[in-house]
Amino acid sequence: MSFYSQSFPHLKVSLKKHQLWVTLDNADQSNAITYQMIESLTEVLTYADFDTEVRVIVLTGEGANFCAGGDVKAMENKTGMFAGESNELRMRYIHGIQQIPKYIEELSTPLIAMVNGAAIGAGCDLAMMCDLRVGTEKSKFGETFVKLGLVPGDGGSFFLQRVIGYSRAMQMSLTGDLVAGEEAFKWGLLNYYVSGDLAAETEKIAEKISANAPIAVQMTKKLMKAAYLQDANTVLDQAAAYQGITQRTADHMIALQAIKDKKTPEFTGQ
Repeated sequence: MSFYSQSFPHLKVSLKKHQLWVTLDNADQSNAITYQMIESLTEVLTYADFDTEVRVIVLTGEGANFCAGGDVKAMENKTGMFAGESNELRMRYIHGIQQIPKYIEELSTPLIAMVNGAAIGAGCDLAMMCDLRVGTEKSKFGETFVKLGLVPGDGGSFFLQRVIGYSRAMQMSLTGDLVAGEEAFKWGLLNYYVSGDLAAETEKIAEKISANAPIAVQMTKKLMKAAYLQDANTVLDQAAAYQGITQRTADHMIALQAIKDKKTPEFTGQ
């Protein structure tokens, strides 16, 4: 039995054509995040990042929603990840839901969010943690923590403004207003706005990425993330090191030969 054919609590996993499709599976609660989901997601992402068969990961939600964020009933009852007094809650966040952004930030493999419906609160933040987002008129985003008397404790204040800019991120965070469909695309919450079959269109985007040289794709992603946070000289040093590695890969030589032969290269990940 392969790793991906296992049963993962509150998560469905399927590998096809170098694409790992990961589905949040708590549809009865609009895919609200649970401890089981956190453990399943971090385990799968960690394994997949070392799996050479996986060149791109697609994250989506089961049913009509992407992810509703936290479980409101558990908040009301002060149970599960919302149990305990202030300091205990702080530690639950650090060792619980905050593990998701920490693991995602370490990923070399490109991560696409297929936003099939509502992405609210921590669900909105989860979508922002991904490298690309694909959606339709049904996609909606809400940084709604203030409406619950809360702050984005899972990292939304970091990720949202890096996707759509400080001003609009502040607007979403202070008002809690929803941004949906074509407006979400205009704001930059979605990279791709599709009118046809969402899964089919997302698969095409994933295929486009997975057809490129895997080592170069991974290092380009890491370099882009570093460039957000570091100074120019540091990034230039890192770029030189990565270029030294990629320029001696078999895939680089395959690409050069394909140019000469006027053919589409078939990369091996070597």
